[in-house]
Amino acid sequence: MRDSLLHRLEDYFEFRKLQTDWRTEILAGFTTFLTMAYIIFVNPAILRDAGIPPAAALGATCISAGFASLLMGLYARYPIALAPGMGLNAYFSYTVVKTMGVPWQAALGAVFISGVVFLLLTVAGVRQLILSALPHELYASVAAGIGLFIALIGFRNAGIIVPNAQTAVALGNLKDPNALLAVFGLLLTGALMARGVRGAMLTGILGTTLVGALFGLVHWTPQPLGWSELTGAAFQLDLCGILKAGLLEIIFVFLFVDLFDNIGTLIGVTKKAGLIDKENRIPRVDRILFTDATATVVSSLTGTSTVVSYIESAAGIAAGGRSGVTAVVIGILFLLALVAAPVAGLVPTAATAPALIIVGSLMVSTVAEIPWSDPVFALPAFLTMISIPLTFSIANGIAFGFIAYTLLKVSRGEFRTVNPLVYVLTALFIARFVYLSNLG
Repeated sequence: MRDSLLHRLEDYFEFRKLQTDWRTEILAGFTTFLTMAYIIFVNPAILRDAGIPPAAALGATCISAGFASLLMGLYARYPIALAPGMGLNAYFSYTVVKTMGVPWQAALGAVFISGVVFLLLTVAGVRQLILSALPHELYASVAAGIGLFIALIGFRNAGIIVPNAQTAVALGNLKDPNALLAVFGLLLTGALMARGVRGAMLTGILGTTLVGALFGLVHWTPQPLGWSELTGAAFQLDLCGILKAGLLEIIFVFLFVDLFDNIGTLIGVTKKAGLIDKENRIPRVDRILFTDATATVVSSLTGTSTVVSYIESAAGIAAGGRSGVTAVVIGILFLLALVAAPVAGLVPTAATAPALIIVGSLMVSTVAEIPWSDPVFALPAFLTMISIPLTFSIANGIAFGFIAYTLLKVSRGEFRTVNPLVYVLTALFIARFVYLSNLG
């Protein structure tokens, strides 16, 4: 009976076709989990600034990542892990909630709507139209801009960069113990990554926390946390809040970044795993996108920002993971990680800030995909990258990039090569700036 069940599962997950086995898949799942487990501590640290209780944010992080990864493994049958996305969580907390003044419950409502829209686009097949319309160079620059945005937040949280009335920003007091601890954490994590240590970021966070505790920089009051605390943000989304000014723009940013972040990850991961067919198509791509969209809806219900596919999945693939079993293992490990909730408050900001800086540096690598010798792509890409961190808004960066790209294409007489959808988006972005200037 047991052997029969195992054989059926092996047939379902195509073990023979993919030339894999249970041991390889389980080890691959553990490998990917270790490389991305830092999100268990980093995401609550970011969402805390939006007003979401840390325990509730940690619970939402583990539950949404566990559900999404399990769905990816069981339904789409790919070794791809999902969790709340870096960049979108920062946009959620620092732009939507803190800058725009939107309550976090309404922001969760926007995440929910973006997930529903993404789901409808997936079912209707509209996503192919959108992907074919937008120049790849622009969303490569969006990823790089988000990387700079995340790194800026990390430097600020570490106290390495501080506000300055004369120069906007300045170097912080590096004699401050917390700033020194953050610098130590940055060097420790960087050294671990340079040596190829698996789970380097998680190890760096925990190692920095330990050093901080030894020097009296960790202040923590242990308290038992039950299911009610872990689900404190669940089903708190405010759908009525989407009628307030600005939320349509927020929904667009969540949708835009999720769509292209997911596609970029899929291409990179499936190429590395050799899972793309002879026609350069990704088999069962509809199931992958359906999983991603469903996961975003579920993330808003659990109480966290948008869930995305993680490029760290490549670590598990490098360890031999080829089937959905890898993602199933990752999902189970995220759910088991709920037991870490009581010690979540032990991790200081100085320990999570280095992870933000390093994740930002990894995201900036997409600049290699931009043809810098062509001004039609180079200038819009630069404007996108620089505007996101300087205006603290992903939406502003996307808008500057699209407007510049369209105008430069027209000025060079190549207006016929621009997809009509790009013209529509450009007009909407211009109208948005006019509207915002009138508000001022």
